[in-house]
Amino acid sequence: MNVLIVKLNATGDVVRTTPLLRRLDARVTWVTAAKNLVLLEGISDHLRCLAWEEREVASDTDYDLVINLEDEVEIAAFVETLRYRQLFGACLTADRQMTYTEDSRQWFDMSLISRFGRKRADELKLVNRRSYQELIFEGLRFRFNGEQYLMPKPGASDLSGDVAIAPVAGPVWPMKNWAFYDELQAQLVAAGLRVNVLPVRQSLLSHLGDIKNHRCLVGGDSLPMHLALGVGARCVTVFNCTSPWEIYEYGLLKKIISPLLPEYFYKRDNDPRATRAVSVDDVRSAVLEQVQASVASHGPPNR
Repeated sequence: MNVLIVKLNATGDVVRTTPLLRRLDARVTWVTAAKNLVLLEGISDHLRCLAWEEREVASDTDYDLVINLEDEVEIAAFVETLRYRQLFGACLTADRQMTYTEDSRQWFDMSLISRFGRKRADELKLVNRRSYQELIFEGLRFRFNGEQYLMPKPGASDLSGDVAIAPVAGPVWPMKNWAFYDELQAQLVAAGLRVNVLPVRQSLLSHLGDIKNHRCLVGGDSLPMHLALGVGARCVTVFNCTSPWEIYEYGLLKKIISPLLPEYFYKRDNDPRATRAVSVDDVRSAVLEQVQASVASHGPPNR
């Protein structure tokens, strides 16, 4: 079989789509954003990776299956130009509006292009209790059995410690940025832990190496969390405004869910009240438990 995956953004969503490669018995072409190539190249012998800018190369193949997980008109229009037998995911109607295939509705009914509209889509997201992987796998007639992310070899890093803090979740979701990282860091250091705030790196592989060199990552629902899950690092993640249930834990993730989550669910404005609803005590306790679990599994750190 020949399969095409179209998943460009965001990088964390690209990472959490890689478990599909463990189940697709096929030659796979993956079209993604150029910045994500470094996370995909070489992770499978049967994978060809193309940047969006070189997408026309993908037209050299007749595909048995195309999986389009993006919801943009330009991307759906590109998919229309390809030769394929079956499409799963987003596509265009006859009047050039976004829609999606029936077998992908479990995911896209909760998306920005939901047939029910944005308000109902967010309501469905709030009550959903299945992970992203479960929803996508089931739509493709697979059963998700905890297949792990596929990741490249992390880059060299001289940053190491007990806890890595990823305090910035990006501009799209400002309310993901929990308010008390500085206070948390001070308390963890006072408890005798080596704590580092993750620096900005030019390379995603270096960023991956930083995360791998720590026992626990603490942050919001963002790329560092997915990278940590990919390299087997324990995580504590604060969920202020996005779905904690869509994230599969892999036995590594401790979720701290804001008591105000329903009020701020999938809102993209910036209300400081949302960022302050989770207490430092709750996060600190979870981090200490994760560090202790890592020590129990891997032994004491080299000081």
